Amino acid sequence: MTRTGPRPLIGLSMYRQVTKWLSWDRDAALVPGAYLDLVVAAGGRPVLFPPGSDAVDAATGGSSQPAGEGSLAELDGLLSVLDGLVLIGGGDLDARWYGQDPDPRNGGTNFQRDELELGLLSGALERDLPVLAICRGVQLLNVHLGGDLVQQLPDLVGSTNHQPRPGAFGPVSVTTEEGSTVKRLLGARVNVLCSHHQAIGELGRELVVTARSKDGVIEAVELPNHRFVLGVQWHPEESGDRRLFDAVVDAARIQ
Repeated sequence: MTRTGPRPLIGLSMYRQVTKWLSWDRDAALVPGAYLDLVVAAGGRPVLFPPGSDAVDAATGGSSQPAGEGSLAELDGLLSVLDGLVLIGGGDLDARWYGQDPDPRNGGTNFQRDELELGLLSGALERDLPVLAICRGVQLLNVHLGGDLVQQLPDLVGSTNHQPRPGAFGPVSVTTEEGSTVKRLLGARVNVLCSHHQAIGELGRELVVTARSKDGVIEAVELPNHRFVLGVQWHPEESGDRRLFDAVVDAARIQ
C-alpha cells in the first residue's frame, strides 16, 4: 500500500503523574517517545490525549471519582478528527471496572486515565476506527468488552517470565493463530518483550484469541467484523518493531 498523501491522525493515550526532569519535579503529561517515533515512521501524525488534572489525585493516593458525563461527552468532537487510535502501556486498571476487589500488590492505578481511555476506546469502536492496544491497552480492551483480568499472573503460572521485576522486560516466545491478522503481520512464531504481571482472564465478548505464550497466557486478541482492532500484551515499541504500527496507520488510510 502506498503511503503518499496526508498523514492519518493517530490518537495516543498518555500518562499523567508527578515526574522529574532537569531541575523540575512536578505534575506532567507524558508518553514514551518510542510510541511517537513509530507512529511517525509508519506515516501517521500523533495526537495526544492526556488525562485531566484530577488524575494527579488518583496517582498520588487521593480521591478517585468519575470525571462526569460532560468531560466524556467532549471526546465525541475530538474523536471525529481522528483516523486511528493507539492505547499505550502503563499502570494497572482499577479492578472495580471488572467487578473485583483490587489486589494490594497492584500499582500505578489511575481512575481518571482508565475513564478517559475507556471513553476513547468506546468512541473509536463505534466509529470503526482502527485500534492498536498495547499491554495495558489490550487489558483495557478486554475489560471494555465485558472480560476480566488475572490480577497477579505469577500466582497463576508460577513464574515471573512475563515481568522479571517491575519496569523490566522479559523475552517471551508467542505462537500466533492460523488466519489471524497478527500471524499475517508477524509470522507463526515471534519473540517479543513483555512487562506485565496481569493478563486477560475471562475473554471479552466477540474477541478472538490470536496468540499465546507457551505457558498458555493470552498474548494477542482481535475483534472480527471491525476494520482493524488488534491488542497485544507485549511491547513492540521497546524493540523498535514497526510492523504493528505500520498496520494500524495503513488501516487508518482506508475510509
